[in-house]
Amino acid sequence: MEENLKQQQTGILKIALFGPESTGKTTLAKQLATYFDTVWTPEYAREYLQKKLEETGQICEPEDLLPIAIGQTRLENDTLLTANKYLFCDTCLLVTKVFSEINYNFCDPILDKAARKHKYDLFFLTDVDMPWEKDDLRDGPENRKSHFNAFKNILIENNKPFITLSGDANSRLEKAKVIIRDLERAREMGFTSFDFVQIYDRGISLDTIKDHLTIFNFGTSKAILVKPATKNDGIIKLSENQFQEYSNYFDQKKDTLKLEKFVPASGAASRMFKFLNEFLNEFDLENETINAYINRKKANELTVFLTGLKNFPFYESVYNKLKEINLDYSSWVRDKKNYHFIELLLSKDYFNFANKPKGILPFHQYPSHMVTPVEEHLNEGAHYANASGISNLHFTISETHQEQFEKIIENEKSKVEIQNNTKIKVNFSFQNSATDTIAVDLENIPFRSELGKLVFRPGGHGALIDNLNNLDADIVFIKNIDNVIQNNIESITLYKKALAGILVEMQEQIFKILYQIEENQIQEKDIENVISFIQQKLNTEIIEDFYKYTCEYKISYIKEILNRPIRVCGMVKNEGEAGGGPFWVRDIKGRVSLQIIETAQIDLLNKRQAQILSNSTHFNPVDLVCGIRDFKGDKFDLYQFIDHNSGFIVEKNKNGRELKAYELPGLWNGAMAKWITLFVEVPIMTFNPVKTVNDLLKTAHQAQ
Repeated sequence: MEENLKQQQTGILKIALFGPESTGKTTLAKQLATYFDTVWTPEYAREYLQKKLEETGQICEPEDLLPIAIGQTRLENDTLLTANKYLFCDTCLLVTKVFSEINYNFCDPILDKAARKHKYDLFFLTDVDMPWEKDDLRDGPENRKSHFNAFKNILIENNKPFITLSGDANSRLEKAKVIIRDLERAREMGFTSFDFVQIYDRGISLDTIKDHLTIFNFGTSKAILVKPATKNDGIIKLSENQFQEYSNYFDQKKDTLKLEKFVPASGAASRMFKFLNEFLNEFDLENETINAYINRKKANELTVFLTGLKNFPFYESVYNKLKEINLDYSSWVRDKKNYHFIELLLSKDYFNFANKPKGILPFHQYPSHMVTPVEEHLNEGAHYANASGISNLHFTISETHQEQFEKIIENEKSKVEIQNNTKIKVNFSFQNSATDTIAVDLENIPFRSELGKLVFRPGGHGALIDNLNNLDADIVFIKNIDNVIQNNIESITLYKKALAGILVEMQEQIFKILYQIEENQIQEKDIENVISFIQQKLNTEIIEDFYKYTCEYKISYIKEILNRPIRVCGMVKNEGEAGGGPFWVRDIKGRVSLQIIETAQIDLLNKRQAQILSNSTHFNPVDLVCGIRDFKGDKFDLYQFIDHNSGFIVEKNKNGRELKAYELPGLWNGAMAKWITLFVEVPIMTFNPVKTVNDLLKTAHQAQ
C-alpha cells in the first residue's frame, strides 16, 4: 500500500496548488502550465467521485480517501514524466489529509504519513477571497475562512514552504509567474525554497540580496575626506542676534507651511544598562564586595551610578517596590540593597528597563511626576514644530511597542496641548522589513540561525529614509529620541526655529531661480550671479569645464544642482563624542561637497585620512531641519539622492557566533549625500543624548 503512495522525484520544479474548494486552484494550474509550456496534474478525486456519484448516487466516504490518494500519486508521477522544467499540481495528498480531518475528524495513518512526506518546491496557498462556485461535488461556502486556516496551519505544522495568493484570477496569475521566476533564480543563487519564502515574506528583492552579498565579498568604499568642515569654511557661525532674526523669520513664514517633527525612536535601551547587566552577571554577592568588584573590573561607570543613585528619576519607584517585596529590607547591608536595586531595575518581572525602548523610560523628574522622552518631544514639538495651531509629530518605532507609546501620549497630550494652545497630532511608522540586510559569516556565506534559517538584521538608521520619504510635509525637524533636555526649552526652541528660518530663506532663493528657469527668464548674463550664489551660499562646486558649455547646458546643469531636497544641520563643537561629523568630501567623480561622515566610513589606516579626522572641530548631534518638496510643491523621491556606496560593514555577535552585517547609507550621511547641505554651529547645550543611564545625572537632565 505504501509503495503505491511513493512520490517520484526528478529535477523538475514542482509547485502544489493548495487550499479549500473553489479557490481557483484548477484555473491557476492550467494557466501556469500554459504560460510555462508544460503540463499540470489534475485532481484525481474529482474524476473518482464524479464517477461514483453517477454510478451509485453516493458521495465521498472515509474509505474512498486512500484510493483517491493512490490515484493522485500515480497521476502526479505520470505527468512528471512529460513535464518541461515545471510541474503544476492542482492538488496533493496534504489536501486530502485536511479534507479527511475536517469532514471525518480522522485521517488514515498511511495517508497521513504519505501526505506529510510528499515534497514540493513551493506551495501556493489559495485564499478564499474568490467567489464560491457551486457544483455537484462541493459542500458549500460555509466555514470557508476556518477551512482556509486549517489548510494554512497544516503547512506551518509540517514546515512546508508556502506563499499565499489572494486577489482575482488575473492578479494571482501575474503574481505567481513572478514568484516562480524568482524562486528559480533564488535556487540558482544557492538558496533553498525555505530561504526564498523567508526572503519573499520580508519583501526583499533578490537583486538587493545579490548586491549585499557582493558588498560583503568586495567590501565597501571609504569616504575620501578633503578637510574638516570648520567655522566659516563649511560651517556657518551666527551671533545670538542672527539666531533670533532667523527664528523670527521662521515665525513669519511657518503658517504657510506644513511642519512635521520626525523622531527615530525604535532604539532599545539595552546599551544604556550594559554595564549594570555585566555587574549582575559577574558579581558574587556572597563572596565579594561591590567595591572589590569595581576595583577588579575597573567599573567606574558603576561607581558613578551608585554615587548618584538617589538623583535618578526612577529611584523612588524602584526603592519603594524593593521595600514592598522585601519586608526585611531595612536590615540589609548597603551592598545587598544596591545589588537588589539594580536587579529589580532590570528584572523582566518588574521594571525591565534594559528591554524597553528608550522613548518610554523615565528620563526626568519634575516636582509632580516623572517624564519620558516621548513627553519631552511632545512639548518640544509644540514649541517649534507647530503651524496654524497644529503640531505634527512622527515617531518611528518597533511595532511591538506602539501600545506603550500610545498610552503615554494619551495620558500627556491634552496637558501639553492646553499649556501650548496647540493641537498635537501624532502618528507612527515602523522600519520596513524590506530594508533589512542579510547577515553573513566570516567567510561571507549567508549566516544561519540554530534552526537553519537565514539571519537578517535591520539596515541601521539609514533604513529610515523610507519612513521619511513617506511623510507629507513641507518642513521636517529631525531629532533623536534620547536627545531631550529638562531645562532651557526656550533656548532649544530658539535654535531649532533659527535652523528652520535659514532653510526657509535659502529655499525661497533657490525656488526663485528654479521658477525663472521654468519660465525661461534666465539668460547668459544672469548665470554668473547664479553660480556665485551656488558656490558661496550653498558651498557647492561646479564642474571644471562649466564655462565651455552652451547657455542651454549651463541652465540645465544649474537646475540639476538646485532642484534637490535641502537640509540645514546643527553642528556642535567636538568634545570627544563617538559618531559622525562634518567634512568636505570628494566623490568618485572628483566633486567636493559637504557631508556628515561616520567614523566607520573613514579609512583609518590611511594616515592622511586619519589626520583629517583628528583635526575635525565639530560633531553631528542629529539636529536637522529638512525641506522635502520641490519648487512646484511636489514631494521629492528621496531615494534619488542616496549615495548607495556609502554603507558600511559591521561585525556583530549572535549567541556567541561571529557574523558580519551591512548597514545601509545612514539617514543623515549617505542617505542624504546628494541633498543641498548647510551646516550651522549651535551651542553644545542643544546636544544632550542619553547613551548610558549615567547620562541622566548630567545637568541637562536634572531639575534646577
